[in-house]
Amino acid sequence: MLGSGLVARPLVQYLLEKTDAPLVVASNDRQRALELIAEHPRAQAVELDVEADQPLLRRWVEKSAVVVSLLPYVHHPTAARICVEKGVSLVTTSYVSPAMHALHDQAVARGVLLLNEVGLDPGIDHMSAMKTIRAVQEQGGRVLAFESYCGGLPAPEAADNPFRYKFSWSPRGVLLAGRNTARYLRQGRVIEIPAQALFKNPWLKNVVGIGDLEVYPNRDALSYQRLYGLEQAHTVFRGTLRYPGWCETMALFTAAGLLDDSVRPDSARKSWRQMWIEKYELANDASDSRLAAALQVSPAGRLFQNLQWLGLFSSAPVGADSLLDGLTQAMQSKMAYRPGERDMVVLQHDFQVQFGDRTPRRTSARLIDYGVPFGDSSMSRTVGLPAAVAAKWIWLKRIRLTGVRIPIEPEIYLPILNELHRMGIRIVETDGNE
Repeated sequence: MLGSGLVARPLVQYLLEKTDAPLVVASNDRQRALELIAEHPRAQAVELDVEADQPLLRRWVEKSAVVVSLLPYVHHPTAARICVEKGVSLVTTSYVSPAMHALHDQAVARGVLLLNEVGLDPGIDHMSAMKTIRAVQEQGGRVLAFESYCGGLPAPEAADNPFRYKFSWSPRGVLLAGRNTARYLRQGRVIEIPAQALFKNPWLKNVVGIGDLEVYPNRDALSYQRLYGLEQAHTVFRGTLRYPGWCETMALFTAAGLLDDSVRPDSARKSWRQMWIEKYELANDASDSRLAAALQVSPAGRLFQNLQWLGLFSSAPVGADSLLDGLTQAMQSKMAYRPGERDMVVLQHDFQVQFGDRTPRRTSARLIDYGVPFGDSSMSRTVGLPAAVAAKWIWLKRIRLTGVRIPIEPEIYLPILNELHRMGIRIVETDGNE
């Protein structure tokens, strides 16, 4: 396993409990890797920087039956190329990148499976959607509309900061996702959303048992229309869920350039206040009212106060070489889960289906899962466990597909969903809007 971050522990525990295979946890933070394996006799921790020490990575891959990468997505192609070279299959929880996709033919030729998007979103969302879609189609029906919504959030009692959000996975990854363009199909019309407008027009969705949550589009939903077999659908949408108010603040971050990861060598030493003063050419003694006016918000309003709460108008240093990384650090320090707090995962698919010439009807599939106080987060379980089950099934040679894949074939998703169900991660299907 490559990586030792926030979602790694359930994966490590599962593989050590449910297989008798030796497990190597390789990380640039060996201490964290040691904590994950907890002196298990079949596990070892090694220090490894994937990009800086590729010869060492090659040696470990060559000794392996399966590699699981929980590294940031930019490092997956490096691991994947070496896996293909050594004839070893790879599992990741990240979206398929162009660099990963380009390895498909080589992977097929080498008999290697590069299985991606096997986490929560992407992952459980694909698998649960395909289970319903295939069941409808096998009964002679058609899916006319498919809408998928997913969010990792604090449980309601833990949503106690101005953002009503806390980080259960990579903070930088959360912010980088805010720079994606989006595309979806609504009533036969293709809607394209540029990155700078991603957070400008959210809407509310009521989730049973939770209440109203805010929705904004998630990446390119149309890329899954063919993969899911939804060519006859007039609506195909994938969205992200947050508590109301998130999008308004993220729109301000976008407009103010805080999601910019361009390296600025002098940024780390500057204070946040000085950064704004220079950006908007203000006087050194500019008032809060003047700063707010430059940002086009009210100094007494929630948006300005949210940034103030993060310390973004203070004399504290940016502390990083880019504004994105400085913002990541500021949010991480103020928006971490406290001991005993629960996170929550909400996933809902809404379908409109039709059988023959009968009236179309609606059906839903919903997962609401909570973290364990003082134990594993829901995010770590719902991301890590699907990847762990996939790795086990590949190791047992029960998945024999090759090439670059996502979990949309029954050979992959049925055993994973069945095992997740046994572990308490359950998708509940309902008719209508109940």
